[in-house]
Amino acid sequence: MSKPKVFEKPIGVKDYLPGAVAKLRHIERDVLACMKGWGYEQIITPTMEYYDTVGVASSTSDQKLFKLLNNRGTTLVLRSDMTAPIARVVSSLLKESQFPLRLSYHSNVFRSIEEESGREAEFFQTGVELVGDASAEADAEVVALAIASLKAAGVDRFKIAIGHVGFLNGLFEETLAGREEAQEQLKACLLNRDYVGYRESLRELKLQEPVQRELEGILRLRGGQEICEQALQLSADATAQKSIRHLCEIWDVLKAYGVCEHVLIDLTMIGDFSYYTGMTFEGYAADLGFPVASGGRYDNLLSQFGRPAPATGFALKTTRILELVGAEEDTEGNERVLIGYDGVGRAEALAAAQQLREHGTAVVTERMTAEDWNGLEEGSFTYKGVAYTNGLPFISGVEKRAGGIGQ
Repeated sequence: MSKPKVFEKPIGVKDYLPGAVAKLRHIERDVLACMKGWGYEQIITPTMEYYDTVGVASSTSDQKLFKLLNNRGTTLVLRSDMTAPIARVVSSLLKESQFPLRLSYHSNVFRSIEEESGREAEFFQTGVELVGDASAEADAEVVALAIASLKAAGVDRFKIAIGHVGFLNGLFEETLAGREEAQEQLKACLLNRDYVGYRESLRELKLQEPVQRELEGILRLRGGQEICEQALQLSADATAQKSIRHLCEIWDVLKAYGVCEHVLIDLTMIGDFSYYTGMTFEGYAADLGFPVASGGRYDNLLSQFGRPAPATGFALKTTRILELVGAEEDTEGNERVLIGYDGVGRAEALAAAQQLREHGTAVVTERMTAEDWNGLEEGSFTYKGVAYTNGLPFISGVEKRAGGIGQ
């Protein structure tokens, strides 16, 4: 294996230049402020966790975890999501806190990827967890908050598709009882949105025509509230029926929030984490082929940490949103002033710079000549490749240009 060049970095990670960082922080700030307005408090967890606790509970496949050994030989992992670490905190440091708990976060997470896949091994997520509430009201709250958060992030056109794990589990158990391998094969096709492969798999199973028609029919179960009624007629399985009624309740609450224009029911959705137990959803932006948000209910996860509790939540794919809204620099409140000075005026110039910084203005100081200063344009200008919104009069103990500090 050849030694990497000094400017190379590992596959799947990236550098963020100042303009992108400014935009990323803008998204982070506005989305966390939105979540705070809904009563969610921010939490920060370690980048590294124990493999035997959070790593195992994360439900990220073992092959996608970044593992490392500490000096005692204990296996650690870089966090692959935020839900499992927060479940650990809720069951330990917050074990005396009453439910429900509303927690938010903005963090980088890590997943090992194949080098040729073109996906990122490190990326940012901003999300919430609502722990201790099993109701449809709680599920609807996180969906409505996801919609509000996408708007706060600057995503204008998007759709939230919601489904329910229980519907597909019940339907497959009713129609393919005892055929676990066939069920998993069909679920894999639906997870990957491979509807052609799904139909081909059904044909290979050589099912009776009514069953074949029933299982193909779920591909048409996408739309508004009417989909719930159609699904109730499709399967008599108790689990499937209960799941659809729960979705109907969620829709009614979302209607009260006034956000149904952004939502569609998609009963082919199953979620990409095995710990999902109920409602799942994904958010798709009009101009991006990948999800920009995902979430759902995971009522069994906290029992792995000794504090059983229902929970639901979501994460925005902040890095993808950055690609969508653009990486141009956030200029709001970003006035940048240049103060030029010579050796005699240094102390006065640096004192003036500090005074402006205390009032929130970004200031750059440069030792330069009066001729350099006089060559700059009035108002906004560029000096040494940096854009400035203003320049104070050249400061010298011998002579100053017309005007005074701060004028």
